Amino acid sequence: MSENQHKTVPLLPLRGMIVFPTMVLHLDVGRDRSVKALEKAMVEGEEVFLTTQQEVATDEPDEDDIYEIGTVAKVNQMLKLPNGTIRVLVEGLQRGKIDHYVEYDDHAEVELTMIGERQEPTVEEQAIMRNVLEQFEQYIQMSKKITQETFASVSDIVEPGRLADIITSHLPLKIVQKQEILETLPVEDRLRRILDVLTNEKEVLGLEKKIGQEVKKSMEKTQKEYYLREQMKAIQKELGEREGKESEVEELREKVRQAEMPDNIEEKALKELKRYERMPASSAESSVIRNYIEWLVQIPWTDETEDVLDIHRSEKILDEDHHGLEKVKERVLEYLAVQQLTNRLKGPILCLTGPPGVGKTSLARSVARSLNRNFVRMSLGGVRDEAEIRGHRRTYVGSMPGRIVQGMYKAGTVNPVFLLDEIDKMAHDFRGDPSSALLEVLDPEQNNTFSDHFIEEPYDLSKVMFITTANNISQIPAPLQDRMEMIHIPGYTEVEKMEIAKGYLLPKQIKEHGLSKGKIQVKDEAVLKVIRHYTREAGVRSLERQMAMICRKAAKMIVSGDKKRVIVTENTVEDLLGKPQYRYGKAETQDQVGAATGLAYTSAGGDTLTIEVSVSPGKGKLTLTGKLGDVMKESAQAAFSYIRSKSDELNIDPSFNEDNDIHIHVPEGAIPKDGPSAGITMATALISALTGRPVKREVGMTGEITLRGRVLPIGGLKEKAMSAHRAGLTHIIMPKENEKDLEDIPKSVRDGLTFIAVSHLDEVLKHALTGERS
Repeated sequence: MSENQHKTVPLLPLRGMIVFPTMVLHLDVGRDRSVKALEKAMVEGEEVFLTTQQEVATDEPDEDDIYEIGTVAKVNQMLKLPNGTIRVLVEGLQRGKIDHYVEYDDHAEVELTMIGERQEPTVEEQAIMRNVLEQFEQYIQMSKKITQETFASVSDIVEPGRLADIITSHLPLKIVQKQEILETLPVEDRLRRILDVLTNEKEVLGLEKKIGQEVKKSMEKTQKEYYLREQMKAIQKELGEREGKESEVEELREKVRQAEMPDNIEEKALKELKRYERMPASSAESSVIRNYIEWLVQIPWTDETEDVLDIHRSEKILDEDHHGLEKVKERVLEYLAVQQLTNRLKGPILCLTGPPGVGKTSLARSVARSLNRNFVRMSLGGVRDEAEIRGHRRTYVGSMPGRIVQGMYKAGTVNPVFLLDEIDKMAHDFRGDPSSALLEVLDPEQNNTFSDHFIEEPYDLSKVMFITTANNISQIPAPLQDRMEMIHIPGYTEVEKMEIAKGYLLPKQIKEHGLSKGKIQVKDEAVLKVIRHYTREAGVRSLERQMAMICRKAAKMIVSGDKKRVIVTENTVEDLLGKPQYRYGKAETQDQVGAATGLAYTSAGGDTLTIEVSVSPGKGKLTLTGKLGDVMKESAQAAFSYIRSKSDELNIDPSFNEDNDIHIHVPEGAIPKDGPSAGITMATALISALTGRPVKREVGMTGEITLRGRVLPIGGLKEKAMSAHRAGLTHIIMPKENEKDLEDIPKSVRDGLTFIAVSHLDEVLKHALTGERS
């Protein structure tokens, strides 16, 4: 076939493939226009023009959609398949270039210029052909996708153009690259282009091989790790352990969903869980996040117990657990009544104050039982770090919520009875002021959004019933006092102690020591002797210890075989407990000059205080001993000044302060004493010593004195009256303004005492001193 020959042949557009001259291959033809073009070719000369579409997706290509250079091919065989497709065997003959495109109804034809090639290579082309064959052989060895037989058939080709076309057909090039080689008409340029392609493909294959080896190593390592992990999972499963971090994260996610948190808290928890999931297990922050999520899950957000709003049942429970304490019980029952009427009431903040051992803590536990609420106790004694209340910020491993949130976790519900014990024992230093942090906790208007530094989200404490306890309310900061309702629990009377010992303490100790009522019997007179001669306290802790000692002694007797049954009477108490520790009835056996009995109020309840005065010749020196506080010293100075100003009326030598030294002493000198209520006692003892008139032994007194002799009111009258009754006094001189407090004193104490209300020291002297000088 000569060069630049012209001819017209049917057009067969190809999709996704290119046919080079000398190539023989099968084509499947399915488009109607292509089928018609084949039929026309079979009729007119068995030749078609094969050119490639520029876009594979085009179904009806026209002149602009095909490349203008393609291959004229001969149709050697045509077979119709059952699905309607025609399979043809074509052989590429020669390149052709479209000169004119002719469109018919059912097919298209093109007028072509045939492009011929030289058969004999030049010297340069021969050199390039050898180089191409060498590179092609190396490519085959590296790729292993082309057989050595293919190379043998290619190496026998002597025509440069044919060699280029056949090698190109075997290379994994894109359609555009193959079309560019098809359109490269100078044979030498085509060979050089193929040489570049082979060199590039060899480099790519080298990189592929290197990457493949690395991937293989990595895969082997990964497969090994996967195998080991699967083994570990199987072992953990057999041992009942969790299966790695994935199952752990899924378990945490399920817990978060089941925790019934508020939406904003749940969103925060899931966000932190995603961070934890992405974080390496070796990271320090990983354990912090996990700890945080677990706390969020464990804290109660909605769980609450249903209150049992039965006043009669609650009253019965409170009476079962505690004897007396009417005021506190009344306050709890009032709370129940209001809640029953309103169905909702913010938790009140009750503060139970009183001496140690009177049952403040156990009363809070009984309140929880009467309400059918969970109970949690938190001791504040010695707490001096604000983080104890508000928690630590999540900035280091080991951070945790404050004790308020920890207490809620222990309670397990959002409405427990929460006891803050010993609230007066808190302190503060450089780490903060925990009492200030409690202001938010104990304020019903604020604690619905309590802020804990660890949790970081607001927590609702408004349903909690907070109860606090204190021995000395003067040590509680004023803002904190303002948020609480103070309920004072006084010490117990002798009668109440008797009932408590018989009804509560003794049965408890008998049970704890493995005894029974059949093995030990403690007579009432024995209990009374223990109360009078072996204890001196406002509460009953010491009394319980004495009961425990009796039970221990009895247990030893029974186990050693000395006795089968122990009966404790008034006469046998000393054998078990030793000699009496206190003298019951501390009142003097006779009237004394210069000695008056005062009534004191301490953190342990009431007590009696004997004030002694001695007058000796000297230069007017006033000495105060007994470890007195400043206020008590000032009371002595005030009494001294009053006596000097009233010496004539009192029949005292006006120059007594110049010729005598006066010594005022308060016994039990190792115990610190302070307060203004010993004023009239000191004045009475001084006047008694200076006038020689004895002080009545059965009289106890309390009251603050002024320079003009007025008697001012005092606190703790109930405790003082009970201590006077315990000491065997029969008369109490008290300030007139304290008459309103008499109704708080138990009837059994009131009946055994005569209360004398006074407003001036003259009245005190009238009732305290006898008329005759000793």
